[in-house]
Amino acid sequence: MRIGVPKEIKTLEHRVGLVPSSVKELHSQGHEVFIESNAGLAINFTNQDYEEAGAQILPDARAIFDAAEMIIKVKEPQAEECSMMREGQVLFTYLHLAADPEQTKALMDSGCVAIAYETVTGPHGHGLPLLEPMSEIAGRLSVQVGAYHLQKHMGGLGRLISGVPGVRPADVLIIGGGVAGFHAAQMATGLGANVTILERSNARMRFLDEYFHGRANIIYSNLDILERVIKTADIVIGAVLIPGASAPKLVTRKMLSTMKRGAVIVDIAIDQGGCCETSRPTTHKDPVYTEEGVLHYCVANMPGAVALTSALALNHSVLPYAMNLANKGWKKALGEDENFANGLNICHGKVTHKGVAQSLNLEYTKIDDIL
Repeated sequence: MRIGVPKEIKTLEHRVGLVPSSVKELHSQGHEVFIESNAGLAINFTNQDYEEAGAQILPDARAIFDAAEMIIKVKEPQAEECSMMREGQVLFTYLHLAADPEQTKALMDSGCVAIAYETVTGPHGHGLPLLEPMSEIAGRLSVQVGAYHLQKHMGGLGRLISGVPGVRPADVLIIGGGVAGFHAAQMATGLGANVTILERSNARMRFLDEYFHGRANIIYSNLDILERVIKTADIVIGAVLIPGASAPKLVTRKMLSTMKRGAVIVDIAIDQGGCCETSRPTTHKDPVYTEEGVLHYCVANMPGAVALTSALALNHSVLPYAMNLANKGWKKALGEDENFANGLNICHGKVTHKGVAQSLNLEYTKIDDIL
């Protein structure tokens, strides 16, 4: 198969779809890999590194899209990239379509086969193996950026997350105890913060309680509890995920008005629309804004801040799936694995993921009807 990797063009996105070691694996299986010139240079992977791994370097994105049967990226295609997609071309990347009707329409119009990392499921339908590495990174980063913006010169209320002897640490509220929330709690407890995790799954609450063993407060999440605990929080981390669908707006503007002035909200769920009513996507270039006196950090590609770590972690998870697609073709690869098939979001102009269709009020086509 001919596989293309364009340079990421989203604002301050420095990750790359395939690192040289992944290219070498694909090349060893007889596949042609085309890399846009300097696609990995921001994280110190040179054109020479890619050539030595067996890739061919092409000058621009247009050449990549024209040459490739399958495009592998990191972030969702931007408008100019969507316009380069063609009928039957496979796109394998993060899409987050539920919060992006424009991208959805553009991909439908292109006739491409769009497979989303974030909706591929693990064995028996449990877990999201291609989302988990970035959720882990985003969870850990959320505490770093929350602590940083809590500083007074950044507009925060001026509290040190760890506290000092005689002065209490910051209160960190984590909404959602999944992968991102768990890793956020690891970081926050490690820094000495007073951590509360809100979760609704009884099984997950038991796991969190056993793991943190008193180092974090594990509380069943409901409206009354959220309204109470958000008032005392210094940092709120939104880590709620419904695979493929829009995130629920759990934090309302009314709740925001009861929070401390200078508190910080880090909305990890912003890729899926955010779990705070006042959240809107921001970039690494301009990451924060203030509503009701509360700082909002809503960067839609948080892991891009640590692009080298993120690209390597993502490739470790993506490569086996990419190899499967390249070796078998998308129809056979998805047809043999229903969990992999859950990643199919758009196919020949049709929406094939129920969560995306419901979120955008579009007609849903069952994957079985496609395969």
